[in-house]
Amino acid sequence: MFLDKLIERNPEFIKCAVSMHQDGKIPANSYVLDVDTIGKNAAILAEDGKRLGMKVFPMTKQIGRNPAANQVLAKAGLDAFVAVDMSGAYQIHDQGLHIGHLGHLVQTPRSEIDSAVSMRPYYWTVFSKEKAIEISKAAEKQGNQLALLVRIFDEGDIFYMGHEGGFPAKDILEIADYLDVLPNVHFAGITTFPALLFNQEKQQVEATHNLKTLETALAKLQKAGRSSIEVNMPGTTSHIVMDLLASAGATQVEPGHGLTGTTPPHALQDLAELPAVLYVSEISHIHAGQPYCFGGGLYIDPVFPDYDVKILIGSSAQQALEQKLSVTLPPANAIDYYGVVEEQKANTVHIGDTVIFGFRPQAFVTRAYVSAISGISIGQPKVEGVFTSDGREANWFKGGSFGE
Repeated sequence: MFLDKLIERNPEFIKCAVSMHQDGKIPANSYVLDVDTIGKNAAILAEDGKRLGMKVFPMTKQIGRNPAANQVLAKAGLDAFVAVDMSGAYQIHDQGLHIGHLGHLVQTPRSEIDSAVSMRPYYWTVFSKEKAIEISKAAEKQGNQLALLVRIFDEGDIFYMGHEGGFPAKDILEIADYLDVLPNVHFAGITTFPALLFNQEKQQVEATHNLKTLETALAKLQKAGRSSIEVNMPGTTSHIVMDLLASAGATQVEPGHGLTGTTPPHALQDLAELPAVLYVSEISHIHAGQPYCFGGGLYIDPVFPDYDVKILIGSSAQQALEQKLSVTLPPANAIDYYGVVEEQKANTVHIGDTVIFGFRPQAFVTRAYVSAISGISIGQPKVEGVFTSDGREANWFKGGSFGE
């Protein structure tokens, strides 16, 4: 869905990825990041945050908590990160970066509470009194003071399956008072997910009922005399929705796909953020006239209904840009060992050809590599590293061209 925008708005990125793959500098089954463009996108969002008085915490699970990209984000002014789970928290902390928000979407397991407290997240979301007590005890033991956000919900709110949880919004005053009594923690604010969603029929981003729930709870807290309340509003965050979120009372936003130009509107419009991520594969073999390409990272974040997935294929950048074909991917209940090129064009597709996908990724749930490239924007591309999908340096051969 995003391939056309990659071709239109960042063709040099595609050319670079094909050339580097053919030269053996980046592997197949690799999400590739244009870190210069990620930095420019981050600067746009950082400026929005400054203008609107909102904290901007980048969500980098989509790009595998990539350390090269994270450092660029920090330099652009986004230096406190969302850790969607403890795997992300460890990587962010080990990279010497701040954790801006922990515990949302995934609560922290009891056995890792002590570790999480020691990382001193700026904000920590809880879904239950029991979790708040666990955090309070660990914070008291370590002598840390922590700010807790409360996930709330009300009738009419929506959650993705398996994301449910939190406190009834009607109880927010009681919950806030309860948290303030616990040692070494205090009530800091409220959150939900998703606050915004893309409407397929209208082809635009809209506020969810969840956002209205936050607005109602905020008004209730303010009426009770509470001030300086943090309101965390994640979901489909990019430059075009920042003013909307600020007007709804948001004090914290969490762009993820906005950093790589892969929110749903980015596939349809030329927005401020440029496309900065693609997926590189390689033709593995040809069976019964159909080429097969390596998988491993073929998880396409399902924000759109099923569509005809297109790829670029070639042994050179020019050839790839001129050869766009359809590909069939394994169903979600199968292991994505390969994708199957549909067109019977084995005479123009050969084993070893580079395959370029443009889709909305979630690298952290895959077994793909993540390759970070700098210098594309100035014509001096450099591989900053090849990493695992959870942010560690990959045990991958750093060689030259095949056959050297």
